[in-house]
Amino acid sequence: MAYVSIADRDHEVEHHDPETFIAKYVWSQDHKVIAIQYGVVAILIGLVGMLMSSMFRLQLGFPDTFAFINPENYYQFVTVHGMIMVIYLLTALFLGGFGNYLIPLMCGSRDMVFPYMNMLSVWVYALSVLILVASFFVPGGATGAGWTLYPPHAIAPGTPGTDWGIILMLLSLAVFIVAFTMGGLNYVTTILQARCKGMTLMRMPLSIWGIFVATILGLLAFPALLVAAIMMLLDKTLGTSFFMPAVLQAGELADYSGGSPVLFQHLFWFFGHPEVYIVALPAFGLVSDLLSTHARKNIFGYRMMVWAILAIGGLSFIVWAHHMYVSGMNPYFGFFFATTTLIIAVPTALKVYNWVLTLWQGNIHLTAPMLFAIGFIFTFTHGGLTGLFLGNVTIDLPLSDTYFVVAHFHMVMGVSPVLVLFGAIYHWYPKMTGRMYNETLAKWHFWLTFLGTYSLYLPMHYIGFLGVPRRYFAMGNTEFMPDSAITLNASMTISAIFVAVTQLLFLYNVIVSLKKGEKADPNPWKATSLEWQTPDNPPKHGNWGHDLPEVHRWAYDYSVPGYKDDYIPQTVPASAEAPAGRDHGVEH
Repeated sequence: MAYVSIADRDHEVEHHDPETFIAKYVWSQDHKVIAIQYGVVAILIGLVGMLMSSMFRLQLGFPDTFAFINPENYYQFVTVHGMIMVIYLLTALFLGGFGNYLIPLMCGSRDMVFPYMNMLSVWVYALSVLILVASFFVPGGATGAGWTLYPPHAIAPGTPGTDWGIILMLLSLAVFIVAFTMGGLNYVTTILQARCKGMTLMRMPLSIWGIFVATILGLLAFPALLVAAIMMLLDKTLGTSFFMPAVLQAGELADYSGGSPVLFQHLFWFFGHPEVYIVALPAFGLVSDLLSTHARKNIFGYRMMVWAILAIGGLSFIVWAHHMYVSGMNPYFGFFFATTTLIIAVPTALKVYNWVLTLWQGNIHLTAPMLFAIGFIFTFTHGGLTGLFLGNVTIDLPLSDTYFVVAHFHMVMGVSPVLVLFGAIYHWYPKMTGRMYNETLAKWHFWLTFLGTYSLYLPMHYIGFLGVPRRYFAMGNTEFMPDSAITLNASMTISAIFVAVTQLLFLYNVIVSLKKGEKADPNPWKATSLEWQTPDNPPKHGNWGHDLPEVHRWAYDYSVPGYKDDYIPQTVPASAEAPAGRDHGVEH
């Protein structure tokens, strides 16, 4: 008997809307509700992370001015801010939020393949967030070891939070990885097994390709972090020596011996660099769809974009040690990882070229989502170019642990994906809520955020070249820092607080528009992909009513010559009146 996909076997299952509030909004098994739950929790903890960054920036910009910021809570804020933003905000919002929402809708399925496990994943994720927040309220407070949690100082006395803080941080990470695994297995299985009829892999939107490959990276990379977290927990609680060498504590030899701190670095960065692409690849996919839709033009080089995503995913596992050039590793290792770092820049650059060529001669509509998408091209290109500096051993050595690294990292992993997130939220907001947002407020939000972040991170490159080190509570009377660096630190702090306050515009817009926003057209952007073709807006439980859609073309048939409209939905069969676009994705 021939294999029949899950999506084609769904007719025997009736999807009824849950009747109680608890069933509909709390213990919901509807992927759309779960996606919004992920989004709400991620944004709330993201606001906490942003508040922490504003707090420690106050100390950096105006040293010893604020009595409530001491060295201990400064390092706690730096540590937890970094972990929140990378793991609990970006990873959760891209994969837990947009992954959950878009995969079934874009693939033409009713829901995730394992809806109960999907429901569990969001609540286990919420538990991991609560454990993280609880670390601030235990004896000794949260860990202040830096977001990379390097031993031995992460668990040795003298570092903030070595009593309970580090234990709760490691437990929180372990719980998060459990949540990610449950969600990730859902995403991969649904994409492979629950696509509707006609939805071949090469007809999937690039958003799905980005989420798909990023999820596979997470399922392969997160176990390394889990193992590292468990081993460090054992070092802390049972006195093992996985990562702890023989060390002196308060002048006395500790009970540790023979452990390797560098082993932890390898495990952490084996996860840590793929983590960059766990965030970046969904952003690449989403921004591709935004650019194509709002430029009214098919994505340039679709197949090349797919292969670039796959190449980036594969190469991401052999570049991790470029974070460790100063760890004392063999110089030949440095040569290898510098080479692979430069190689991975090639498919990444191909994507940038293709985005620019997608815009070229397009009918560009400068909507808020499009502004955020174009802004992303600028910030990501900028951040990527500085990465080429740091990928070279000889340049990285003097720049390591300076503000140049902070500037690079935040342009690539902070500003760029966040711009995509805002653009994507505005783009799919009419589908999620059935309401339109305030376009004017959204554009103000873009310009203030874009210019504010540049005024924050551009000067960081300069003070990094001066050699100003990162993570220092106070610089003291250092001779190498000119007055300009001190002035810039103050201006960057003002910019950071300005950007943080600007995000209130976003919150106000999306919350108020839920009630007062204009009722949205089912397809306000005249987009081609499946999620805009649902019979209801917003889609009901089960998404598609009685019958699943059938796909006849790729997701980028915009401005096809000879057709009456400037877009052809994926559900329209190929004919003389509705010819296939440049993809040639129609089976003959």
